[in-house]
Amino acid sequence: MTDAALPAQAAPAAPPKAAEVDWGKLFLGFGAMVIGQFMAILDIQIVAASLPQIQAGVGASADQVSWIQTAYLIPEVVMIPLSGYLSRLWGTQRVYLMSCTGFIVMSVLTGLSSSIDMMILTRALQGFIGGAMIPTVFAVAFTAFPPERRVTASVIMGLIVTLAPTVGPTLGGHLTEWLSWRWLFFINVPTGLIVLFGVARWGQFDKGDPSLAKGFDWFGLAIMATFLMSMQFVLEEGSKDGWFEDSGILGLTVLAVVTGAVFIWRSLSYRNPIVELRAFANRNFSIGVMMTAVSGASLFGGTFLLPQFLGRVRHYSASEVGTTMVVSGLSMFATGPIAGRLVRQMDPRIPMFIGFMLAGFGMYMAHAVTKDWGFWEFAGVQACRGVGVMIAMIATQQVTMSTLPPHMVKNASGLVNLSRNTGGAVGLALLATTITNQTALYYMGLSDALSQGDARMAGMMQGLAARMAQLGVADPTGATRKAIGGMLEQQATVLAFGDSFTLLAYGCFVAAAVSLLARPAKNAPPPPSDAH
Repeated sequence: MTDAALPAQAAPAAPPKAAEVDWGKLFLGFGAMVIGQFMAILDIQIVAASLPQIQAGVGASADQVSWIQTAYLIPEVVMIPLSGYLSRLWGTQRVYLMSCTGFIVMSVLTGLSSSIDMMILTRALQGFIGGAMIPTVFAVAFTAFPPERRVTASVIMGLIVTLAPTVGPTLGGHLTEWLSWRWLFFINVPTGLIVLFGVARWGQFDKGDPSLAKGFDWFGLAIMATFLMSMQFVLEEGSKDGWFEDSGILGLTVLAVVTGAVFIWRSLSYRNPIVELRAFANRNFSIGVMMTAVSGASLFGGTFLLPQFLGRVRHYSASEVGTTMVVSGLSMFATGPIAGRLVRQMDPRIPMFIGFMLAGFGMYMAHAVTKDWGFWEFAGVQACRGVGVMIAMIATQQVTMSTLPPHMVKNASGLVNLSRNTGGAVGLALLATTITNQTALYYMGLSDALSQGDARMAGMMQGLAARMAQLGVADPTGATRKAIGGMLEQQATVLAFGDSFTLLAYGCFVAAAVSLLARPAKNAPPPPSDAH
């Protein structure tokens, strides 16, 4: 009650306080930080349209190449809660400058990678170090800006969160086509130098508190990192290694379960935990965290599936993939202001339900995808999904944070951030596993049908063999079998992608149903959060 009354008591002092704001310095410094934040989020998906080129360039397998994205995302999850403490200890400007400098260095090393192992290592360090550029911008938006300007800052943050990973494949595809895949990472150098100059010149927004060096939960941080990384490895590699038949996967599963339990105990018992789990006592927050994870999986998963399909099935170039993906970015950009207005004018549960239903319907439209699908067929899928994800994200933020007591908001925002990133990482792993497993399953089924004497297939094989003989092929029967095998592989892959789109759609439909369990939330601007 006391905290709630403070804004009203402080209202008379607001005008002179606002008059002291140096708007030129604030907008220049904040603008530079926003560019850096966009750059850090963009790099999650900038490689999506260029994975085949990167795979060939570093000699990676199809399974290894998905780690180029995952290796960036998981360490970033560890850094974002940590960066809140570091910014209080050293000050936002110093933390941001160190993060941006490290991000630039790791970008150069990633671009110079000659092997998949080196690339995974440098991408992991790039995500970990650069992760601090994301939550620090939110902190500045809700502390340096006067209350009447924070809504605008919040809208800008929401657009960056959704647009950066969506336009990543488009930008990356064109960069790969015009220059090479290495420029996906080298492009961060000139942009990063501009950000460094702007933040160093105008980014002094606060000062650190050295006394906070005592009492940080290093043990909790180590346990959290171990839990998240071992869990992700099991999800990513378990299917290929036979799950628990492999001793390594079994050991990491046990490690993930044990460290997860210890992390929960530590967070509930330590006096200054990295992540405040007590916020889960709030029903809206618990539901909102689940919705945030689903929206993260939909955002990152959808952006992962489409470039993979276009590259593997349609054999699109990187620029063609990027051009096809642009519909998602445009639909999200156009929906942002409308979604904000909807959330302010009605019970946020309604737009949250509508958003997830639209996102699910958009993904389900691709359940019957064929090998002939291209730009126009996927345009409706992307538009519907893009509009739905944007509405769902904005409404979810409102439902999640609006009913929390003010003293819990800062720690609870780390959980929101954690859920979105973890949801995205788990979504990528599950989709990659689904594609691999279902492709093999469908290929076996199609092959069995062929071997059982399908009349149409037998006729086609005879005709194809005759054509091969006319062309003078030395072994027309062998060439025919190879060609048929390629056709079966393509068809199996298409069917597997259809299942993956359906899996995402079902996740969104379930989220829409669960969203109705939330309590009515006040239509007020969302409180400060470090989530992205």
